[in-house]
Amino acid sequence: MLMPPKAPVFSIVVPAYNAEATLRDCLHALTKLKIDAPHEIILVDDGSTDATPHIALEFTPAVKLLQQPHSGASAARNAGVAQAEGEIILFTDADCEPVPDWASTLVAAIQNGADGAKGTYRTRQSSLVARFVQAEYESKYRRMEGRTEIDFVDTYSAAYRREILLEAGGFVEGLPFVEDQELSFRLAESGYRLVYAPTAIVYHRHVASLTNYIRRKFGIGYWKIYVGTRHPGRMINDSHTPQSIKLQMLLVAGALAFAAVPISRLARRTSAACSMGFLASTLPFAVNAARRDPTVGAVTPFMLLLRAVALGCGLVTGLVRLFFIHVRTPGHNQVE
Repeated sequence: MLMPPKAPVFSIVVPAYNAEATLRDCLHALTKLKIDAPHEIILVDDGSTDATPHIALEFTPAVKLLQQPHSGASAARNAGVAQAEGEIILFTDADCEPVPDWASTLVAAIQNGADGAKGTYRTRQSSLVARFVQAEYESKYRRMEGRTEIDFVDTYSAAYRREILLEAGGFVEGLPFVEDQELSFRLAESGYRLVYAPTAIVYHRHVASLTNYIRRKFGIGYWKIYVGTRHPGRMINDSHTPQSIKLQMLLVAGALAFAAVPISRLARRTSAACSMGFLASTLPFAVNAARRDPTVGAVTPFMLLLRAVALGCGLVTGLVRLFFIHVRTPGHNQVE
């Protein structure tokens, strides 16, 4: 007599949109995980117009394919959670390659009492911008090391109890950036325990050009304003974002603002002082980066300047958008 298949202990949900360049590597890594517990892999195709669904079909029956009209990563994740059978939901992205013990590490964190868990990025890329991005993430990981709880979980390597996701209403749909941050802030404020699992590693392809780096930082800054309206306390401090980033944005803004008043000696001196303060604030990051990659350490002041300007411009643009939304429709708090 055939025994019925065991119900999955956990489900892996991967949203994908036009991911043909990376998806095959991602799914190959997921099908090679070292874990004996019954599980399922759900690939949610978010209305791709390339070969994404065809690549997913190459991995059936190990990978279940769901398809939806293009609605964004948040909607795709929510759709995957709704169809998942596992009590634990693991998330990664279609441009990530989890290491063999990635799933077992995250599942163990949840089974040991956490409600949510976050892993880490690594990269094999050689481009200077990508190596700098990796150094950025490592500086943020150092901030979380040793904490018994965190409040910031990125879905490139994450796990949650499914019942918690359903009770919370899932991800806010329509946010193209920081939707995973918003969810983790919401859960942390509701008293759920989120933890950092540093060995839950996925290899990622970071942005590799200055243009894409600036565009991404601008987008993050822009949508941070929306998150800030929901979680104002997290704009001041969270477990992931170094306070130096906020200081650097203020110093760059001060340097530029006072430089625009050249006829005033005090303004010139203030601008110079802000500039010197900014350079001094980059030294800890530069020193840590240089220990592993001297070239990244050397370009750190320039890259942090770009980051501060892009994030700052995004925040200002987001504030202007928010102002006009509330002027047009008082009380409005929807994602547009």
